[in-house]
Amino acid sequence: MIIKSIKIQNFRCHEDFNFDFKKKTSIIVGENGSGKTSVLEAIYEALRGRSFRAVDKDILKRDADYYRVELDFSDGGKTIVIFGNIDGSSELKKQFLIDGKKTTRLPKKNRYPVVLFLPDDLHLISSSPTRKRDYFDRVLSELDDTYLNILNKYEKSLKQRNDLLKKYTEDGIEGLRSVIFSWNFMLSKYGVEIRKKRKRFIDEINNRITNTYHSIADNNDEVRIIYEMQGDECSEEEYLKRLENELQRDLILGHTGFGVHRDNFIFLFNKTGADGSASRGEVRSIILAQKFIEAELIFNKTRKKPVVLLDDVFSELDEKRQKSLTQNFKDNQVIITSVEIAK
Repeated sequence: MIIKSIKIQNFRCHEDFNFDFKKKTSIIVGENGSGKTSVLEAIYEALRGRSFRAVDKDILKRDADYYRVELDFSDGGKTIVIFGNIDGSSELKKQFLIDGKKTTRLPKKNRYPVVLFLPDDLHLISSSPTRKRDYFDRVLSELDDTYLNILNKYEKSLKQRNDLLKKYTEDGIEGLRSVIFSWNFMLSKYGVEIRKKRKRFIDEINNRITNTYHSIADNNDEVRIIYEMQGDECSEEEYLKRLENELQRDLILGHTGFGVHRDNFIFLFNKTGADGSASRGEVRSIILAQKFIEAELIFNKTRKKPVVLLDDVFSELDEKRQKSLTQNFKDNQVIITSVEIAK
């Protein structure tokens, strides 16, 4: 068992919440809207250094000056996260206390791997490209400490470029070319890195996903994920040239039309798009297989068994898949939220 207990204050709807994890598998029971997901969010933040669904000011309970998360570990360690008016400052700030030492970010050595399972994940196959990118980017960030940094730099560069596109008119396109070049360069540099890492990650999944699916579904169906890039795979120079060539079009649209922020992930089931060809049960088996692979890759990378956070997903799974879920994660600490105690 990794986590011993959690205490949270002013975190979303929770003014004061405490929970002791006495077994390897723990269930947090409550009605919809009672803040069960917020407890998992607090755990995730203390383990990974950030929320999986919001920025800090949106987490802070209304009319509160701060929120606080305290996670005690079975090995005697402790992580405390505080956000708000710290040290009497009027500015909202975030601070981590790791065994009593203060830092503005959770150090890499203190981050613990997590497999997060949300109800929306069961609808991933039919979701939008944006939702699928967000999902795979989050998982890849668990495996690759440099990936999130590169992705953040790309997104900041993209915002700067889009802001410039909104400021200029077609009459000023030559002036725009001179000021936008640096952002084109940054987008091409980080964009190519992101694509390489995404492609390598999907290749690792594809090497495992069909066999893992068979262990759940007990049949001979084939599963594969296609990383669908906008345009062909290209070098930094080719990426940069396309951004420059499409500048006038982007100026008219008011945003950047080409880039990794438009790429997609397609699930195939027996060589056909799974969205529409796979049954509801088959879709759930595909997502379970994806989660099991995620845990395996994390362990192979870190040699740590990830903490598994399951947010109200048992109600979406039949008994066979529930058993598969618990069996595959029997060696992990599992924290489950539910509207009723699982039978």
